[in-house]
Amino acid sequence: MEGRIREAVANVLTKLGAEEVVFTVERPGDAAHGDYATNAALAAAKALGRNPRELADSLAERLTGELASEVSHVAVAGPGFVNITLAREAVTFAVSEAAAQGMEWGKGSEFSGKRVLIEYSNPNAFKEMHVGHLVGTIIGEALSRLIENSGATVARNTFGGDIGPNVAKALWWLRKDGITEPTTAQEVGTAYVEGSQAYETDPKAKEEIDALNQALYAGTDRELMTLWRRGRDVSTEEFRRIWNLLSTHFDFEFFDSDTTEVGIRVVRDGLEKGIFRKSDGAVIYDGERKGVHTMVFITSRDTPTYEAKDIGLAFLKEERWASDAVIIISGNEQTGRFKTVLAALAEIAPLVAAKTKHVATGFLRLSSGKMSSREGNVITAARLIEDVAKRASEKNADPLVAEQVAVGAIKYMVLRQSPGSDIIFDAEKSLSLEGDSGPYLQYALVRAKKILVYAEDGEGGAEEPAAPYAIERAILHYPEVAARAAKELAPNLLVNYLTELAATWNSFYAIEQVLGSPEEAYKRRVARAFAATMTNGLTLLGIPAPERM
Repeated sequence: MEGRIREAVANVLTKLGAEEVVFTVERPGDAAHGDYATNAALAAAKALGRNPRELADSLAERLTGELASEVSHVAVAGPGFVNITLAREAVTFAVSEAAAQGMEWGKGSEFSGKRVLIEYSNPNAFKEMHVGHLVGTIIGEALSRLIENSGATVARNTFGGDIGPNVAKALWWLRKDGITEPTTAQEVGTAYVEGSQAYETDPKAKEEIDALNQALYAGTDRELMTLWRRGRDVSTEEFRRIWNLLSTHFDFEFFDSDTTEVGIRVVRDGLEKGIFRKSDGAVIYDGERKGVHTMVFITSRDTPTYEAKDIGLAFLKEERWASDAVIIISGNEQTGRFKTVLAALAEIAPLVAAKTKHVATGFLRLSSGKMSSREGNVITAARLIEDVAKRASEKNADPLVAEQVAVGAIKYMVLRQSPGSDIIFDAEKSLSLEGDSGPYLQYALVRAKKILVYAEDGEGGAEEPAAPYAIERAILHYPEVAARAAKELAPNLLVNYLTELAATWNSFYAIEQVLGSPEEAYKRRVARAFAATMTNGLTLLGIPAPERM
């Protein structure tokens, strides 16, 4: 419906002589102001040389005629906003669509025909997946689903570190501890922590680890490479277990070792072309001239840095899956680094850089503050999920339901924040059924499904209420909210909408009798429309929809 109103406003402005004006059509902050509001009169007033309020009066009058039976009321508010209230028939039609379309309700076409490659999660082998990677996984999966919902073909990739100083630290400790066959992610994670601490405090250990790093890149030490492959496999198996728990999959799993050769080759080629330069034996990108950080891409030991590997990855992605857009999701502490990488890439492969966008995520903080895997006080992704699931099991005896509730609780707390904002995770609040939580949304859906199950044998009346219920007016906005969340790469917009939708449904559920009422048939349709909307919304966020709670 938003598109229809936008079209009508544009037609009226064209007739008034303001066809190039950019304006908004959005849902008012207060439902009492109607279903939609536009600032078109304010936006066009200067171009037309007219008083905004007077222009709004004219716009409102013309829109009433343009939209005819689709609206019941068009009014001017404030300095020149135009508020639009839909007619009963238009609301009923939207709700009927939601109820009838089911899983198809809310699907868009804005990105139809586009191929989008989305990179996220990116845990590093020889470490346990920490909550920072958990945040990226949750946001990346939600964005992937939102963009798919808008018609794009999406491929997911993850990029993990499996070679370099951090890996050498873990391998050094495994060797020191006599471990030739690591079996758990915890075992290799502990080795990384121990190796990191030795690297910082023991000069001899530092020397040995640096030599081990060189040997890794050379790849000629059979025993070392066998241990390396085993450690990487153990780490990856655990990552896949957690991804599966979070309903995430990847079409491509890239590693640092896949990108090393091409990264070095491209950077050296750039060195010859003057894009990079030598400094104290290292190859650097002089970022200051482009307004970004100057960074090393190849060290004086002739090994690539993360930045060179990112350049290699950009080329590897193009080879494996050509795309129209590339989105990379990582922590906001990497924003500066990515600006440098993209600046360098713009000089090497301008078209690839132009289609690549970095989306930053915030930190997830507990009461203990920021955590560090190097210091060994990190809360792992697995531990956080297990802890919340244990709490959820206190009210949900079924282990599957407890897990679904826990995953929903964690995802909601991450996704409700605006992009890049830090997350303060409160386990107790995350499981609340009182509002502003994943379980609150899940429970609202369970209630609706319960009504629909009981209604199968019902014989209620077929009367239709005179005015739309508030829940109906909320339901009709779902497609535009999902589309906007995809366009702005902001899942929190959908989270906020679903939270309001759940509250509106709960009010309806508390006040209105459905089964056996004179309007039972109509109310059942409303319940189906709500269930379809909430189910589809939760699906886009990657939040499970339990059958019972």
